[in-house]
Amino acid sequence: MQDKEISFKDIEEKIKHFSQEEQAKIKEAYLFACKEHEGSIRKSGSNYINHPLNVANILLDLNVDSTTIIASLIHEVLNHGKTATKETIAENFGKEVAIIVDNISKINKLELNDVSDSSAIYLRKVLVGLAEDPRVLYIKLADRLHNMRTIWALDEEKQKKRAQETMSVLVPIAHRLGINSIKSELENICLKILKPNVYNDILELLNKTTSELNDNLEKMQQKISKLLDDFHIKHKIKGRVKSVYSIYNKMHNGKKYSDIYDILALRVFVDSEEECYQVINLIHSTFKPMNKRFKDYIANPKANMYQSLHTTIYGLDGEVYEIQVRTYEMDEIAEKGIASHWSYKEKGTKKVQAIMEQKLEMFRNIIETNQEENDSTFEQTISSELLEELIYVYTPKGDVIEMPKDASPIDFAYRIHSRIGDTMTGAIVNNVIVPLSYKLQNNDVVKIITNNSATPNLDWLEYVKTPQAKAKIKSYFSKQEHEMLVEKGKNILEKELRKKKLSISDILSSENISKILKDLKMDSLDDIYSSIGSLRYTAGYIINLTKDEKQNVDDILMERLRPTVISDSKNDIIVDGNSNIMYSLAKCCHPVKGDEIVGFITKGEGVSVHKKNCPNVLEKEERLIKVEWNNNTDNTFISEIHLLINNPNFLADIITTSTKEKVYISEVKNKETDNGTLCTISVKVKNKDELEHFKNQLAKFKNVEVKD
Repeated sequence: MQDKEISFKDIEEKIKHFSQEEQAKIKEAYLFACKEHEGSIRKSGSNYINHPLNVANILLDLNVDSTTIIASLIHEVLNHGKTATKETIAENFGKEVAIIVDNISKINKLELNDVSDSSAIYLRKVLVGLAEDPRVLYIKLADRLHNMRTIWALDEEKQKKRAQETMSVLVPIAHRLGINSIKSELENICLKILKPNVYNDILELLNKTTSELNDNLEKMQQKISKLLDDFHIKHKIKGRVKSVYSIYNKMHNGKKYSDIYDILALRVFVDSEEECYQVINLIHSTFKPMNKRFKDYIANPKANMYQSLHTTIYGLDGEVYEIQVRTYEMDEIAEKGIASHWSYKEKGTKKVQAIMEQKLEMFRNIIETNQEENDSTFEQTISSELLEELIYVYTPKGDVIEMPKDASPIDFAYRIHSRIGDTMTGAIVNNVIVPLSYKLQNNDVVKIITNNSATPNLDWLEYVKTPQAKAKIKSYFSKQEHEMLVEKGKNILEKELRKKKLSISDILSSENISKILKDLKMDSLDDIYSSIGSLRYTAGYIINLTKDEKQNVDDILMERLRPTVISDSKNDIIVDGNSNIMYSLAKCCHPVKGDEIVGFITKGEGVSVHKKNCPNVLEKEERLIKVEWNNNTDNTFISEIHLLINNPNFLADIITTSTKEKVYISEVKNKETDNGTLCTISVKVKNKDELEHFKNQLAKFKNVEVKD
């Protein structure tokens, strides 16, 4: 397929529904992109500006908003432009566009370096993680579609690699977003590249009967159209022969070509949901339906929000036809996905709008989880919320709620509202009381029983499926623990004050409280009480702070020393034989288990643990204390790896290697230098051996130097 030349006049024809101000901004973005890409030529031989024009053209067919079109026109300027920066984009087009373009630029640097499932899932995770706004994914999918249309410009090996990446990473995302128009075209192009013989064989089977198939479709279309006209039902009908990839997929799953009954299909569009059912009844009364082939996706939408009625009938001359009946709105959603929500926001059905809002919320939740939880939790979130099978359940009022498969009533309660989850006492599903461990099924009607005096139970963590519910339950108990420590600390302090015959009002005057908070870098009186209740500080130390008689930290530590080590402590560090002393791992040298370490006594902050050769603790022997690793723990530690690289695609190599080695990357920072890019990678590892092994794997890549 040749690279289709698109002019801005083609775009202007499609943006007339936008306001004059939006149209002007879109033109400004086009001129900005022209200036940035001036003189650049694509491998297909066309001017570089032709690519963003094609991407914008694809997106305009999806009914996206003007912000998406502006971002799509300039989506390549950071990677392939002349002078553009994120700051200049924000200055000219606003912060929202700048964030979208910046994330697209990061995504376009990623590649799948092997074909394993784990690498594909990890790359999907990173891609979605970078997509703070779902519109980023839309631009990426349109970007890839145009690139796949012109993939002939690459050599065969690169074509296959790009097609494999598209099938394993981007097609599943297009499917989840419900963008069938892009998903279907990508599947056909990828099949043609990856399995050309299979593709051509199926095409040949279709071509043998193309003329006959089209004639049959035309006759059947006229017959059904007349039937609906007779009953005064306004409609449109489209006929189609099943796509090559769809046929391949069915044959790959064991069906013979002759057993595929929906090669011929007619799609009927009407104005209302009620008319959908009327059309099906009329068709069934005129043509014999095939047994067990009727599917109601209107009452029971698919996981990607697809809605339609499907039936298979014996039509004219005994030919088998698949008939799909849907409203025009349902077709917009089926072909264009979430983007069509922007154009149908006001007139969309309540059920579909609810699902769409939940889908958008899902993306927001994924990003929040990525920011608040560790990498393993984020990967579980992606698996459960994005990649796994979804079900749809209902509230007693008929509102549809999207949940991951095997979710419990507890997950459902927290999805409705945190307060409902916290106070739930039971659940009724389909008018039957069920245990809280019950696994919800598609189409279940769920009613949650609550009691204002009820509280969550830690055992619930065994049943819940969604990371959001787990986080809410853990948050509740974390808050309860904090309140318990506050009460405990308050009692300890008051007991100590009575013992010393000191006035509580004098010691805890507003002036003294402010002084303590400033000295200990705390925010409230409750934090002071909590620090005493958790044994972080002694009551005596807090009292002495008010008298300007602050104890030496050595004395505080000695007060808390115990004669024996607590063997089941979860602390990774044992300080001078005691595993209950407050400590922190120094960020200057990032020690991990296996490193030789030493403790440095800080002023009021406990013990800071450093590598033994850390320059920040050398020549400070008077404040050093013996520390050692606790061999009874199995936690992970954050460390940093510094690399000097001259490889633009190295981020993808890092992702692939970290996946294989099961090393989680929490942050990557780049700094351009005269000698190349200085890359600082923050990783989570279990010990020094794992860290050194990962470093050695990274050092094997070309143009990569591991720095000390």
